[in-house]
Amino acid sequence: MGFWTLVEGLLLFVNAFAILNEDRFLTPRGLSFEATTGRGKSLKQQAVGLIYVAQYFRLPLILLNIIIIILKLVSG
Repeated sequence: MGFWTLVEGLLLFVNAFAILNEDRFLTPRGLSFEATTGRGKSLKQQAVGLIYVAQYFRLPLILLNIIIIILKLVSG
């Protein structure tokens, strides 16, 4: 597995987080940002924070996807 494959895999992983709908997926499972407020930083809170960061950076993620697609078309 090369570096390029790792980058593509991470991009797909972040895309999966970016499309999660808060009302339909996150809130029923207790993963909303408001439900995870507390003093400590548990693994659950960090995962919810990662999901929200991925959703916040949707526009740069779209641009990165376009660049990756063009590079894949050019390089084969």
